[in-house]
Amino acid sequence: MIIGYDAKRAVGNMTGLGNYSRLVTESIAERHPAWRLLLYTPRLKDNPRLSHLKDCHNVEFRLPPPQGFSGSLWRSWGLSNNLAADRVDIYHGLSNELPLNIRSAGVPSVVTVHDVIYRRLPHCYSAIDRLLYDFKYGRSCRNADRIIAVSRRTKDDIIHYYGIDPEKIDVIYQGCDDSFKKILAPEFLEQTRLRLGLPERYLLQVGTIERRKNLELSVRALSAIKDKEIHLVAVGKDRGYLGYLQKISEELGVKARIIYRHDITFADLPAVCQKARAILYPSRYEGFGIPVIEGLESMRPVITATGSCLEEAGGDAAYYVNPDDPRQLAATIDSVLSEIKEGESIPQRVMAGKRYASKFDNATMAENIAKAYEKTIDIWRSRQ
Repeated sequence: MIIGYDAKRAVGNMTGLGNYSRLVTESIAERHPAWRLLLYTPRLKDNPRLSHLKDCHNVEFRLPPPQGFSGSLWRSWGLSNNLAADRVDIYHGLSNELPLNIRSAGVPSVVTVHDVIYRRLPHCYSAIDRLLYDFKYGRSCRNADRIIAVSRRTKDDIIHYYGIDPEKIDVIYQGCDDSFKKILAPEFLEQTRLRLGLPERYLLQVGTIERRKNLELSVRALSAIKDKEIHLVAVGKDRGYLGYLQKISEELGVKARIIYRHDITFADLPAVCQKARAILYPSRYEGFGIPVIEGLESMRPVITATGSCLEEAGGDAAYYVNPDDPRQLAATIDSVLSEIKEGESIPQRVMAGKRYASKFDNATMAENIAKAYEKTIDIWRSRQ
């Protein structure tokens, strides 16, 4: 089988969509060595996170041809011609999108939809972004022969907002990178903490610093918890929200206890997670919530928010709070910190978290996606 993939995010995105794109293609390549994977990308960067894919014998990167469309125009309009020329059996848009003229390519298509948050929380997006996402992602959902939703909540949103037949959508959970599953030695964790200049005791929140991720709740809770020495480490890029958070933290008297880091590498993140006293992820809305899985795999208590798909990611193992209640978050942090003390055994709920996270297995994800491909091809051929 020859599979075409939209590899733009795999090449250029270091976080969520890029991580998913790399995880899927790596997992499929490893578990189906006889399949050829063609990764279509407008440009190919010198990205160390691509080293695994470049080492796979059955993976090839495809760039725009010398003549014709290039860049985003090629990805939206010209790519369909390449799919036919390369005799692709199926094309998979890994990040909500398909070429706008995919129907003319003569090949079946699958699109992974990660979320429809721009519909759920329109105030978190500019008007132009909402229009653009609605046009591109809605069209992709309608044009795709099959849709992969990363959670039940995302499936429900696709049905609700775009009127898609539920039978056309498969819910396939993703896993997290295997590096989070290996429990690191205490000595290594301490060396990493010192090298990165992190405080000795900290709570950790990973995610883009923007309104939706709700770092504000963690900042407000920090001022209310009993432990006045513990810090909050926020790892992620600022999207114009940092100034507001700094103003709040100064008003609450906790500014000195908050460390913002945008330069933590992916390779260091497992150690940073495992060294944290607890993982906070009170996001107002997510398509899935990989930081929850990463926290559970790291055997740390995970405190997250109700109201979206995060209950699917955390199950009975995570702790849940109202995303608008900083006092509830503070009380939950107090309770968790009282259970996590030096020299004591790991709480049962943390142990249960590791077991629960194992259900988000990369091998299972790859096989379920492979089944979706085969189902899509069979249905498509039956219609020809």
